[in-house]
Amino acid sequence: MAYATINPYTAEQLASFPTATDEEVEAAIDHADTAFATWKDTSFAQRAGILARVASILRERHTEFAKILTMEMGKLLTEAEAEVELSAQIIDYYVEHAEQQLQPRTLPSADYREGRAKLVYEPLGVLYLVEPWNFPYYQIVRVGAPQLMAGNTLLLKHASNVPQSALAFEKLFKEAGLPDGVFTNLFASHDQNELILSDPRVKGVALTGSEGAGSAVAALAGKYLKKSTLELGGSDPFIVLEDADVRKAAQWAVTGRHWNGGQVCVSSKRLIVVDAVYDEFLDAYRSGVAALKAGDPTDPETTLAPLSSRSAVDILGTQVDEAVKAGAHAETLGEPVPEHGAFYQPTILTGITTDNPAYTTEMFGPVTQLYRVADEEEALKVANGTPFGLGGSVFSSDSARAWKAASRITTGMVFINHPTGVKADIPFGGVNRSGYGHELIDLGIHEFVNIKVIAEPDIDDAF
Repeated sequence: MAYATINPYTAEQLASFPTATDEEVEAAIDHADTAFATWKDTSFAQRAGILARVASILRERHTEFAKILTMEMGKLLTEAEAEVELSAQIIDYYVEHAEQQLQPRTLPSADYREGRAKLVYEPLGVLYLVEPWNFPYYQIVRVGAPQLMAGNTLLLKHASNVPQSALAFEKLFKEAGLPDGVFTNLFASHDQNELILSDPRVKGVALTGSEGAGSAVAALAGKYLKKSTLELGGSDPFIVLEDADVRKAAQWAVTGRHWNGGQVCVSSKRLIVVDAVYDEFLDAYRSGVAALKAGDPTDPETTLAPLSSRSAVDILGTQVDEAVKAGAHAETLGEPVPEHGAFYQPTILTGITTDNPAYTTEMFGPVTQLYRVADEEEALKVANGTPFGLGGSVFSSDSARAWKAASRITTGMVFINHPTGVKADIPFGGVNRSGYGHELIDLGIHEFVNIKVIAEPDIDDAF
């Protein structure tokens, strides 16, 4: 696989990098394992000091780091700057909380004297991170910050279209004082996943990506008995009930579907609106989508970014064509998008039946699936009629009703009167084909540590 920066707006190839050789992969593992021997014994204060400097540098040079994201995957510059800040906030969280989250826990056992049975948290060793292109920094930090604070060392295999984002973070960690070998960017190929996961010094793998990539990496992790976490696709339902503030719901739907060019696992991909307010909602939503302005992602006036690549445009176009062939209706909105660059015309799909492939397909880009349903019960049925289970939303003016509906949606996250969100202090994770495991807060830091029991019985009870 080729690692290359191709600007999605200009289509210009700006840089390319050779794929790592097997010898380079093995040397990186050896270096990370050697670094682990020292890093695991560093104090929390030392680790926190380095990561605090990382956050500080990100904020001091936020536009510099943001421009790399925009250049490589087309993200609006304002959204790129927001990603830089979110990454810094996640680091801040673990600088403040990681030590407490990894303190030994006393077990209240009736068979042991008080304080003589504990859980202790110990780092595992070298971890392998396989990350996607849509949030190049945030994805690194979401796993990297907690695991570096836990004392693990990291090998990163980033997406092939964001190599400079990966290199920028490796350089950032070094600038902040992270010892050599503790975090290593590796331009590995897919074929080298087995080489990495078969090595006994590599203790686990965290992957964010497609179902196919997740299945392949999880199979290798299982083959070699390695811990894995997967954050895969999503097709988030966005339910609008008849007592919702329809105008506000429509505004949030425009944002929830189209931020980051619609290329978000937790984007509001399936809008499910009850019949009583459907027409009102559709009018407001159409207007909002039509007002989006596609163009140069560095221009503050641009509100719709290009997709990450021409291949992403082609995949989305094929999905829409297949949906239409199966009976759906496609309505395009807004001014024509630029002919150059990786743009896709905003589209609404309606009339999607359960036998249409679109019904169970994740679409990455500015394409909305819109469902008209009779009532709340049908809305929940449609919401759960997908193999995914990442995020979701319920819009209602009745808080108790919204919470009850949220409890019946089979996802890892549900937000009320808001699209699925990402925050530094809110956990992230899904169920079903959206993957397993959690990232962020204490749940994330505990995914890749050895939670070990140490117990001391009374001598008299030993026999």
